[in-house]
Amino acid sequence: MRGQFRGYRDEPGVSKTSYMATYAALRLYIDSWRWEGVPFYVRAGKSLKMTVTEITVELKNPPQVVFSEATPSVGNYVRFRVSPQVQIAIGARAKRPGEGMAGEPLELSVVDQAQSQGKPGGRLGDYARLIGDAMAGDATLFARQDVVEASWAIIDPVIHGPSPMFEYDPGSWGPPQADRLVADIGGWNTPK
Repeated sequence: MRGQFRGYRDEPGVSKTSYMATYAALRLYIDSWRWEGVPFYVRAGKSLKMTVTEITVELKNPPQVVFSEATPSVGNYVRFRVSPQVQIAIGARAKRPGEGMAGEPLELSVVDQAQSQGKPGGRLGDYARLIGDAMAGDATLFARQDVVEASWAIIDPVIHGPSPMFEYDPGSWGPPQADRLVADIGGWNTPK
């Protein structure tokens, strides 16, 4: 599903009749026996509540109930944040201290302290880092040509497709209609 933030058509250089998407929410599948039936949910857009790149791998709940409570809405997970700060986190339900068998959510995270200290803020700092990395031959933050081409093969039909366009407020997480895409799995894993 596609969206466009309110006020986009008032931006300098944008046509008053523009139908260009500034938001997309997708459910993707990989055509492979190993990943058969495993959905990948992606959402990206401009003028959202936060600028963050995060991958969350949510694990299935075990078939048996460990704690004397209803199955939690959020299962165990592994989260990789790659921007703006590098962070890896593991989330699980652990036994709450005490005699009862109740669980509580627990997250263990590791943050790249070297990156979080002294990094210049703002767009100029990010571009300066990219230019410096390019000059030093460090391709860590750069995508290979085949990856870029494969990404566009997926995204281009969405951008130019016949699907409806939904408006959303700047500073939100996108059009509310996108929540229907993930309603059956408990919603989006919204970054904090």
